[in-house]
Amino acid sequence: MVLKVSASFMASLPGQFVMVRMRNGDDPFLSRPFSIYSAYSRGNDTYIEILYKVVGKGTEAFSRLREGDILNILGPLGRGFDIPSTCKKIALIAGGVGIAPLSFLAERYGEDIRGMEILCYMGAGTSESLAGLDRLEDLCSGVKISTDDGSRGHHGPVTELFKQDMDLYSDDDIQLYSCGPNPMLMSLQELLKDRPFACQVSLEERMACGIGACLGCVVKIKSGETGGGLVRVCKEGPVFDIYSVEFSEYNG
Repeated sequence: MVLKVSASFMASLPGQFVMVRMRNGDDPFLSRPFSIYSAYSRGNDTYIEILYKVVGKGTEAFSRLREGDILNILGPLGRGFDIPSTCKKIALIAGGVGIAPLSFLAERYGEDIRGMEILCYMGAGTSESLAGLDRLEDLCSGVKISTDDGSRGHHGPVTELFKQDMDLYSDDDIQLYSCGPNPMLMSLQELLKDRPFACQVSLEERMACGIGACLGCVVKIKSGETGGGLVRVCKEGPVFDIYSVEFSEYNG
């Protein structure tokens, strides 16, 4: 979905999100959170893109929208990814529509940091559910694919695909970024116990307000990055260091 927004959205950071709600009517009543997939200007206008899968009443309503329809949009919200100034190689590890903030990262920083090598490991349930592949192939140095049913690429989880290449990287020359379903992130955290690459993850979580008021998106964080304890994904995140998240306490 392409949305015309205010010029301030050009300052959006990869990993940030927006809360979107139908402008008229109360069904669905709550806004829906979406990662920003892209942000760009065309002439005097600014646009963002969101990538979504129809899974319920809210996204089904969005799928019926037509050009010229008006939505209520709040954003950009949350904390985005951090790119170290010395970073020269990054790997994106994505599951499903978790590719959205990672694709935005490749778009934004691939242009800003010359000489950066961007690799992508992209997982989905089936070949038909792979989203945004053409764009990624243009943005990244290389894209490797896995599907749960083996219909394209590696047959199995995307974390297995990344594990095959781990020995190709040294701990000090690569930064990992990941977004996807909770089981995938749990698997990645377990995988990195023996090879502690620097890794930031964007958590997918249901949100009602997006500004930290309702406390509906809390997760448990180890002491350190945000002081530990329960934190709000919408306010203190959605991006966290993967080693700080207590996935055993996380019900995403």
